[in-house]
Amino acid sequence: MLPSPVDLAKDVLQTGLRILPFPTRTGLIRIGNPGRESPVLLTCNFDLTVRRLRRALRGLDCFLLVAPSRGINVWCAAAGGHLTANEVASVIKTSGISELVDHRRLVLPQLAATGVERKHVEERTGWRVVFGPVRAEDIPAYLANHYKKTDEMRKVRFALAERLEMAVMWAVPISIVPLAPLLIWWPWLVLPFLAAVWGIALFTFGAFPWLPVGATGGKGARAEGRGLRWARYLIVFDPRLRASLTVLLLFLGGLAAYVWFVGEGEWISLAGWGLAGLAISLLIGLDLTGSTPIYKSGLHDERLLTVRLLEDRCTGKAMCEQVCPKGRFRVDSKLHKAVVAAGEECVQCGACVVQCSEDALVFAYPDGTTIPPEEIRRYKLNMLGERVKAA
Repeated sequence: MLPSPVDLAKDVLQTGLRILPFPTRTGLIRIGNPGRESPVLLTCNFDLTVRRLRRALRGLDCFLLVAPSRGINVWCAAAGGHLTANEVASVIKTSGISELVDHRRLVLPQLAATGVERKHVEERTGWRVVFGPVRAEDIPAYLANHYKKTDEMRKVRFALAERLEMAVMWAVPISIVPLAPLLIWWPWLVLPFLAAVWGIALFTFGAFPWLPVGATGGKGARAEGRGLRWARYLIVFDPRLRASLTVLLLFLGGLAAYVWFVGEGEWISLAGWGLAGLAISLLIGLDLTGSTPIYKSGLHDERLLTVRLLEDRCTGKAMCEQVCPKGRFRVDSKLHKAVVAAGEECVQCGACVVQCSEDALVFAYPDGTTIPPEEIRRYKLNMLGERVKAA
């Protein structure tokens, strides 16, 4: 079923300005005609997320709890400390859901695992917490399969439609901010400027899988591993720059070809547009980690970390397997131990560390020093990629 015109208008507005919070009312929502055995799911109070989730759940009978997250989406709110066990426990208690169902099983979105400590919710509320699929459209199949996720349901994808949505999210505010002075003083530059912004944004995210956006390694990583942590501020060591420069060089190549073959404009104009293109490409690449959970940007110290498994502590409870967005873990049912699968790059989200009740997983720097799990649980990422104490 297609969204209503009002919902469609909201989708367009909130996608274009997704960089801003869009809070909606918290509390309990009934989907269909739920009964005392109906599933109970939870999400954040980002309006776009709630409306999309309601559309994905059409045809089901269930309860949906909307927890306060400051109007921020699940991934960013959980990683930034705005969606934690406190908010989940609060909405369980204030919504009255315990009086409406006979079971005590709560389904959280998997991407909330970076910030919502399952153990604390269970201790404070008596509800058992499970992490559902990454994507809302997989929830009906997950529920029909008796709350069991397939490997594909656990993995984060950054499909073309999602990448184009992120391109729009960046292109809209970058287009709007300088629009007024351009219209007043340089109106002839408006259309070329908009074409540059949207072209660079659409290309950056459309070609994302093929751009050099690796977030680890390089001279900067080795320097930081030796203790020179100031090196991350040198732009030549920033892994994000490879993607931005790749897009910029292609942009400049197109401009140069235009000047050469058409014969219009001057090379000085090419230099000016080159600087503009550099600024646009760097702005769009500023926070790629906020655009997708599968990439860690250059400003984040976590790009240097690896997850270390302490086998003597592990008893194979499989929470790491359930919450890893890259599917890096497998649990050996005979040995009752987790195994780190080869071939999948860790994105340092910390979900496995946060959820492991045995503290069998730790973050380790290249020099061998480790970060205790309690620090990852207590300190959350801000927009600068620095960990600060969660509220």
